[in-house]
Amino acid sequence: MTASPDLILTGAEVRTLDPARPYATAVAVRDGVIAAVGDERDVRDWRGSGTEVVALDGAHLVPGLVDAHSHPVWGLDMATGTDLSGVGDLAGLRAALAGADRTEGWVIGFGLDHNAFEGRPVDRALVEDVLDGAPAFLRLYDGHSALAGGAALAAAGVTGPREFSQRAQVVCDAEGRPTGHLVEHAAMQLVERAMPRPSYAARRARLVELLAAMAATGLTGAHVMDAGDAELVGAVAEETVLPLRLRFAPWCMPGVTGAGLRELVAAQGRGGRHWVVDGVKFFMDGTVEGGTAWLEHADCHGQSTEAFWPDPEAYAVAVRQLHAAGVRTATHAIGDAAVRHVLDVVAGLGPGAAGRHRVEHIETAPDALLPRFAELGVAASMQPPHTGYTRADGTDEWSRRLGVDRAGHAWRLRDLRDAGATVALGSDWPIAHYDVRSVLATARAPRGAASAGPGLTGLEALEGCTSHAARAAGEAAVAGRIAVGHRADLTAFALDPVRAPADELTEAPVRLTVTGGYVVHRGE
Repeated sequence: MTASPDLILTGAEVRTLDPARPYATAVAVRDGVIAAVGDERDVRDWRGSGTEVVALDGAHLVPGLVDAHSHPVWGLDMATGTDLSGVGDLAGLRAALAGADRTEGWVIGFGLDHNAFEGRPVDRALVEDVLDGAPAFLRLYDGHSALAGGAALAAAGVTGPREFSQRAQVVCDAEGRPTGHLVEHAAMQLVERAMPRPSYAARRARLVELLAAMAATGLTGAHVMDAGDAELVGAVAEETVLPLRLRFAPWCMPGVTGAGLRELVAAQGRGGRHWVVDGVKFFMDGTVEGGTAWLEHADCHGQSTEAFWPDPEAYAVAVRQLHAAGVRTATHAIGDAAVRHVLDVVAGLGPGAAGRHRVEHIETAPDALLPRFAELGVAASMQPPHTGYTRADGTDEWSRRLGVDRAGHAWRLRDLRDAGATVALGSDWPIAHYDVRSVLATARAPRGAASAGPGLTGLEALEGCTSHAARAAGEAAVAGRIAVGHRADLTAFALDPVRAPADELTEAPVRLTVTGGYVVHRGE
């Protein structure tokens, strides 16, 4: 080491995930990167007059944990108003809305489970009488659909069906009147534009608070699957240290023009300290519960047979152009047909595509698709906490729509790892809670429809939020391991995240979180 480190972490049980040196007890950091990995006897030689030394007293130090699919900026708008995630039935929903606070006269809610409608169609008529005429906008938990009340539809000027360039819908009854069910982003945006919006100052304060809370669970980074808000993030990053590294992948939607693709290419690499634009996000389908997943065979309602891109070949053209420009892509694909199409498109890109593209979610997939991930070098990005929205007995909306056979192929984390795939793990906050300890735990012990099959081992789960997340982002040379020259992104738990039982891991104290050499969280 040519110069004294800024920070030394000592007295730790270090699991490096570096095959050259799997374990250590001390780590030195300088200028945001790991300068040395060693033992207690090395610390005296490393230490300089200005070095901060943190004694971890037996804590378990691992590479910094990364949420491979999150929306920490866009989610500020999604997770506003009344939290409806605890509502389990229609009576509970009506009670929650009757007592909900108003935001500039609006009833705004989020996190509403499709199962709360007890098998009924999503319809404003079920709740209109408890709103007392207030405009209401209730986001369903999947982020791809919402329920708007009559006053909200009127405020937005939505009086009947609309045509969209993407597969979206203002659901209407037999007489052409909107039921209030808005399916996919373009339809929801009609009402969102009319809603009250928090001030810049309020959003900034919430972002700072949110990122600090995320770091307190052990997170050091997030792959952000949207464009975020460059002005907001840039301003915060200039004023303080972002507790998480944020990698933004702006959306590419159906109908994109050549100029739009060029703008996406030009945006790559923009950023500042701890944030950057790197990649583009596509949608190949929607959600199973919303009837907008793309399945090889229709769901029990005869739905989910179409792609989000009305012309799937147009998606392929856009991916090819971005790939030729060196841009990484991530594609939301939940249904089996959607996953197949994405893999087919990547296969057509040739051998240079390996390691540059990824598929998000993969909630159901047949055996034949699994080995193709490793063969093509396509990362599987999955969100284990989503299994909590299903039920082991198959009575939930997701399972009912798919039927027994397809629901039996749910969230195949174990099978994808066995097939040699890179499997990166995340939460999809605000769809599920951002606490990375829950991501690790549910990867090992999946819930609901996925609970019958084996989960990942403790080590594989940890790799999903470290080395495999780094691979999925093309950062394996600088992240995902504790090794000299790698980023100084580090997480210290009081418990061993590999060996501790999954249920204990969800409550494991986080002793320290370090991002880019900065201590961004200190636990008790």
